[in-house]
Amino acid sequence: MYRPGGARRSLVLAVCCLSVLLVSLDTTILNVALPAMRRDLGSSVAGLQWTLDAYTIVLASLLTAAGSTADRVGRRRIFQLGLVLFTGASALCGLAPSTGWLVLFRMVQAVGGSMLTPVAMAILANTFPDPRERARVIGVWGGVVGVSMAAGPVLGGALVQSVGWRSVFCLNVPIGLAALVLTALFVPESRATRARRADPVGQVLVVVLLGALTYAIIEAPGAGWTSPLIVVCLIAAAGALGGLVPYEIRRAEPLIDPRLFRSASFSGATLTAVFAFAALAGFLFANALYLQGELGLTPLSAGLRLLPMAVLCLVCPPLSGRLVGSRGPRIPLLLAGTGITASGALAVLTTHSTHPSYAHLSLTYALFGLGFGFVNAPITDTAVAGLPRAQAGLAAALAATSRQVGSALGVAVIGAAVATGTRATAWWIITGCGLAVLVLATTTTGRRPYTAPGVEPAVSRTSPRETAR
Repeated sequence: MYRPGGARRSLVLAVCCLSVLLVSLDTTILNVALPAMRRDLGSSVAGLQWTLDAYTIVLASLLTAAGSTADRVGRRRIFQLGLVLFTGASALCGLAPSTGWLVLFRMVQAVGGSMLTPVAMAILANTFPDPRERARVIGVWGGVVGVSMAAGPVLGGALVQSVGWRSVFCLNVPIGLAALVLTALFVPESRATRARRADPVGQVLVVVLLGALTYAIIEAPGAGWTSPLIVVCLIAAAGALGGLVPYEIRRAEPLIDPRLFRSASFSGATLTAVFAFAALAGFLFANALYLQGELGLTPLSAGLRLLPMAVLCLVCPPLSGRLVGSRGPRIPLLLAGTGITASGALAVLTTHSTHPSYAHLSLTYALFGLGFGFVNAPITDTAVAGLPRAQAGLAAALAATSRQVGSALGVAVIGAAVATGTRATAWWIITGCGLAVLVLATTTTGRRPYTAPGVEPAVSRTSPRETAR
């Protein structure tokens, strides 16, 4: 298999980092732009929810399928297609004449985004086969996510205030074009020795499950939980879930293997990802409307208010990774749950006033940044730790999918609370998400990972003293 040289490998890393910058920066910038989009397009709160959730639902549904397709037909080819779709759809989002068109273009964006993150990770694994070198590379990759979290609110605020909300989508175009050119020049083609087979039935059931459930949650506050369409959506979601589990168990190579959830550590990691990312997505959504809508701040001022959260989201992940390596995932997850819980509870008190103290707001955002900054490393580590080494890649992909599912549910549930005028309920839901992370950290993690019966764990953190015994 062809391996590029040192300088060329650095360029491959740069290309992959550009792709994750596209996907992650898009999320943080877009939240700051929501109030301006609402005014310009005449969107309802539900419309704003759909601009976020249409993207995350499609992304969550296609992540695993995109990765396996790239293994079969070529990773560079699928990566390039993803860049074309994401970049082109970003340009269309910037030209969208209405909320409906914007939601549609966001869905196309998500199809492209699903081909970027998992495929880029596979390209890096193929380009950097040495485990130690690959670990350093993944650290750089994770740092780019932290930079996007830190820069997104301020950059988004500056763009929205000076140029307009459409510029946050147009920013993706030059980055995407640069990544396309560099991919064609420097990224080698690669395929898996034995790729997983496609699972179209499982894919359709996942889309129906996520789409119908999210639609019901977003639209129910306006239509009513007993309206025929909402009831049909809830029945469809339940039916899709009821059909997905037995169907996937019977397949030799399922899209989502339900048997993986026999591992307590894997189940705990996926649930932790859902709760943590639900809290993040809901927190950003609610604060975008609160800071600019209720406090009347400009987009740039709102972005600057979020800096304490963004900075800690940049600083804490490396510390979390070191703690996971030396002490296991429990301590970082306990810190994460504590930070998110405290932030949600403090937000109930802080945002009750129409003139909140700057210090109280900063503390609220700093606590959330502290909590969220510690959560990512233990999620991936714990998901992989309780499963066989051969399934480590699948475990990481499903953990990434659960992050997107959590984001979609967070915007839907917390957005519904905001839409009904019960902002305090939104903060209490975030507090509950933090408490759930605390409970899962206590019950599903430890020095040694909990595994499914008969499963050889992918990672062992047994200490030298335990090994000697």
